[in-house]
Amino acid sequence: MIKKIFNLNQLSKILEKKRRGKKIVLCHGVFDLVHVGHIEHFKKAKSFGDILVVTVTTDKFINKGPGRPYFNSQLRQSFLESISCIDYVAEIDSPSVIEGIKMIKPDIYCKGKDYKDHSRDITNKIKKEIAEVKKNNGKILYTDEITFSSSKLLNLGKIGQNENQNKIISDIKRKYSYRDIETILNDIVKTKVLVIGEIILDHYNFCEPLGKSGKDPIMMFRNIYNEKYAGGTAAIANHISSFLKNVDLVSTIGDKKDNKSFIKKNLKKNIKTHLLPKENSPTIIKEKYIDHITSNKIIGFYHFNDSQLNDEQEKKTSKIISKITNNADIVVVADYGHGMISNKLAKLICKKSNFLVVNAQINAANSSHHTLNKYKKLDALIINESELRHELRDRNSSIEALVKLLIKNKDINYVVVTSGSKGAKLYNNIKKKFYQVPSFTNNVVDKIGSGDAMMSLFSIILQKTKDPKLSIFLGSLAAAQAVQIVGNKKSIEKNTILKTLQHVL
Repeated sequence: MIKKIFNLNQLSKILEKKRRGKKIVLCHGVFDLVHVGHIEHFKKAKSFGDILVVTVTTDKFINKGPGRPYFNSQLRQSFLESISCIDYVAEIDSPSVIEGIKMIKPDIYCKGKDYKDHSRDITNKIKKEIAEVKKNNGKILYTDEITFSSSKLLNLGKIGQNENQNKIISDIKRKYSYRDIETILNDIVKTKVLVIGEIILDHYNFCEPLGKSGKDPIMMFRNIYNEKYAGGTAAIANHISSFLKNVDLVSTIGDKKDNKSFIKKNLKKNIKTHLLPKENSPTIIKEKYIDHITSNKIIGFYHFNDSQLNDEQEKKTSKIISKITNNADIVVVADYGHGMISNKLAKLICKKSNFLVVNAQINAANSSHHTLNKYKKLDALIINESELRHELRDRNSSIEALVKLLIKNKDINYVVVTSGSKGAKLYNNIKKKFYQVPSFTNNVVDKIGSGDAMMSLFSIILQKTKDPKLSIFLGSLAAAQAVQIVGNKKSIEKNTILKTLQHVL
C-alpha cells in the first residue's frame, strides 16, 4: 500500500510540490469510529478538489468523555490510510486544527452539514478555523451526506466505558437530557461566590537527570525550562469564574506584595480580589522539580511562613469576609493549613455563610496539626481518602464507617471523599445515603488540583439543584479535565464540560 501517513512538517513539504494547478481539500476530526457517514463525507470532499488530506486530533486533546478515544491516534490514522479516496493522513498535536490549516494551506476546508449552524459549535472553533482558511484564499464547503454520530454508536453499544461509568451515566440520562444540564449551567451564571483561602504559586522546574555527582553523593540535573502557575484558591476562583459572572477571592500574599502582579495577571477578569499582605511572610510558593520526559516529580520545596495572622490582620480579614458573605450565595473555603484561617475566622465563616463548602487539605507541612475540628456547620465537605484516614487516625475501616464517624458531632449535609483513580464517594446526610462515582479519565498527566476542580463545579451545581448525584457527576468530569493538565496551567472550561456532556449523553 502506498504510504499516506506523514507528520505535518513532512506533509507541508509534499503538498508544496504537488499543489501546482491542483486543489487541496482538508477534512479534520477525531474519526474514532469510522462509519458510512464518514465514508460518504470523504467521497464528497474529494469531489471538491484533487488531493484529499484528512487530519485527526491526537488522543490527549480529545474531550469526549470516559473511554474516548476508543481507538488511539495510530490506529485511527491507519484505518483512514486504507480508505482509497484519501490521499494523505496526519495527526494534529493540538486542541485545534488551526496549526494544521496553517501548514497545509487547503483550498477547501470541508465539514459536515452539522457545522453549517455555527451556533451549535459550543467551542466556537469553527469560526476561527474558517478565518484561518480564508487567510490563504481558501473557502469552506459543507457536505450534505448521510450522518451518524460516532459517540452515539459507541454509547449505544456501551463501548469504551466501564460498568460503573455506564451506571452513573444511565442514572443521569434518566433524569436529565443534555439540554437540561446546559440550561442549568447557563442559569447559574449570576450566582455569587466567595472563595476564601491561601493562594499558592506553583513553580514547576522541568529538568533532565544527568546522573550522580562526581564528588558528592547526590543526583545532578540539567534545568530545561520553568513554568509558574497560580494555584491554591487562585486556581479555584479561575475554575468557578468559567461558569459565573462574578467571583470574589479573599486571600493573603507576601508582606512585600511580591508576585501580586503575576497573580492579578493570571486571574480571570471577572474575579474581584481582596489580597491582604501577611506580616513577615512571602507569597506561598510550592516549587517542584520534574522530569521533562516522563513528567514524574523528583523533589519539592516550600517557601512560606505558616504562622497565623496577627490580631490586626485577622480583624481586617474578618471585616472583609463579614461584608462579602452577606451577598454571597456560596462560600468556598480551601484551608491549606498555612495560617490564614484561624479557629476564630473559621467560626465566623461557618456562622455567616449562606451555603458553605470546605476543603481542608493535609500536606507535608501541616500534617502534624491541621484538623477539620474548627468547622462545625457545613453544607458540604470535600476530603481526600488519605486525609479522612489521617483526620480519624484509621487506616483500615471502610470509607462509609469513617464518614459516619466524622460527621457524628458535626452538622454537615454532604461529604465527598475522593480516592484518585477509584473515583469518589458522596454521602447525603439528609437522606442517609451513599453514592459512588467512578473516575472519568485514564489519561492522568498531573493529579495536582483535581480535587479543587471537582469542588469548584460540585459546589455551584449542588447549591443550584440540590441534586447530589448530578453535582458529583459534573464535579467528576471537572476533575477528569483537570488531571489532563500540568499543574494549574489552565483552568477547567464550561465549553469543554459541555462538549464532554454532548458526547456522553
